[in-house]
Amino acid sequence: MSDSSQDNLSAAQDSRTTDFGFKQIDKSEKVSMVKDVFQSVAAKYDIMNDLMSMGIHRLWKRYTIDCSGVRAGHKVLDLAGGTGDLTAKFSRIVGENGQVVLADINEAMLKVGRDKLRDKGIVGNVEYVQANAEDLPFPDNTFDIITIAFGLRNVTDKDKALASMYRVLKLGGRLLVLEFSKPTNELLNKTYDLYSFHLLPKIGKLVVNDSDSYQYLAESIRMHPEQEVLKSMMEAVGFEQTTYQNLTGGIVALHRGYKF
Repeated sequence: MSDSSQDNLSAAQDSRTTDFGFKQIDKSEKVSMVKDVFQSVAAKYDIMNDLMSMGIHRLWKRYTIDCSGVRAGHKVLDLAGGTGDLTAKFSRIVGENGQVVLADINEAMLKVGRDKLRDKGIVGNVEYVQANAEDLPFPDNTFDIITIAFGLRNVTDKDKALASMYRVLKLGGRLLVLEFSKPTNELLNKTYDLYSFHLLPKIGKLVVNDSDSYQYLAESIRMHPEQEVLKSMMEAVGFEQTTYQNLTGGIVALHRGYKF
């Protein structure tokens, strides 16, 4: 076999595989494997978020809301919205003339979010949709704002998902991606690794009797594109005025981009 033929074969193999944490798996398997992770943790997802971040995730999400520019009457897509933290706040801001769509690929997470928000009396301007970020089931130019918080790293084809978000965003609308990223300080990075790979799975085992899902969580964070790479990916599908801001030393980054 010639070198060029070997290169073509390698490229074809690469196009069929994707990461699941540190493992390489067939692309067709990732959705179901990620589903299994979140099926396992859905019931205690909020408790684990508070424990893992010592409550700081609430500040990250509040800052995302503050940066969204959301106003009364807006139509918002909270993608990979999980248990509805962002949706709850968006719902109050957009008011009765606005709408928030909480979309998640995972049925168990969507049910937890729906039950949680209804228990809080948040009804009327919230819709729940089970959807894959790579192929959003909405018309072009639908939403004023799209947020995806701690969900993009679980998507199989991130470029395709970003392009799908761009398609359904209105002209002048903005996308906000809140996601774990790469710490900017080497000491913080090492401390974060120690916490993620040694303490986090033990917390998962203790609280939800599932250490494997939180081992995957730690690995998926390390495999997610770092700040500049994600910025370039957003620009490649059409987003403009794309920026990011590191939060908590780069443990998390908030990326923003506009559709003009």
